[in-house]
Amino acid sequence: MKLFFAILLSFFLLSGCQTIENKTDKIGKKEVKEISKFIQQPESELKIVMGEPDEVKYDDKGSKFFIYNKKKYGITCERKFEIDQSKMVIGVSSRGCF
Repeated sequence: MKLFFAILLSFFLLSGCQTIENKTDKIGKKEVKEISKFIQQPESELKIVMGEPDEVKYDDKGSKFFIYNKKKYGITCERKFEIDQSKMVIGVSSRGCF
């Protein structure tokens, strides 16, 4: 009987984790789709919509990265935009945003 309940409990826990994972994947895809609209847009357009970045980093290839941080429910959301030498957004990433 204990084995049956252990198996049943394991099933519910695993299916619950899968549901949470599916929801976070869906939210993550929506977030990336939303910020991807800035790809091939000028740096100035990004600043108009998002404001001044919280941090600017440079790499050795001449690209710069605008980093925007926001906290929601104690979780830090980081949006990173890669800008090439011609001041166009060429890449985006998002972490912890929902």
